[in-house]
Amino acid sequence: MVNLTGKHIYLRALEPQDLDFLYLLENDTAVWEISGTLKPYSKKVLRLYLDNAHRDIFEVKQLRLCISTMDDNCIGLIDLFDFDPKHKRAGIGIIIIKPEDRNKGWGAEALEILCSYAFSVLDLHQLYANILEENKASIHLFEKLGFVQIGTKKDWIRTNSGFKNELLFQKIKS
Repeated sequence: MVNLTGKHIYLRALEPQDLDFLYLLENDTAVWEISGTLKPYSKKVLRLYLDNAHRDIFEVKQLRLCISTMDDNCIGLIDLFDFDPKHKRAGIGIIIIKPEDRNKGWGAEALEILCSYAFSVLDLHQLYANILEENKASIHLFEKLGFVQIGTKKDWIRTNSGFKNELLFQKIKS
């Protein structure tokens, strides 16, 4: 069994006390570009989401986990989405909320833990990530962990300033 605890962080299920954290994240317009969000979320809607966050990945096709420091400070989220058990694949996404918490190795550790879980526990064959072409930090992170760029989706993401390319990265179970 894979341990969801690393040297500096651990991954855990969402809890009711994460409501304020989730509210800040989901309503941060700087994140909307990559999340596809078009409008703010109310605490009521997010509370309902948290009430159902325990549902099985095989049922809801998604697994969202908090990235927590060893002193129980939630610093970000990591998730599997578009879970496809037939083809044994899923998308993977990660966000560390505060810029001052980035580039400390926590994202890499979280990504490594979730990849190990996905390949060994869920028995996935491959994971993929969609990353904006301009997001050099995320590109570096995923490449460092063995993801390979396999394509470019031209003009894929519409923003206020025009369209942006999105890169597709893939990691196949070794």
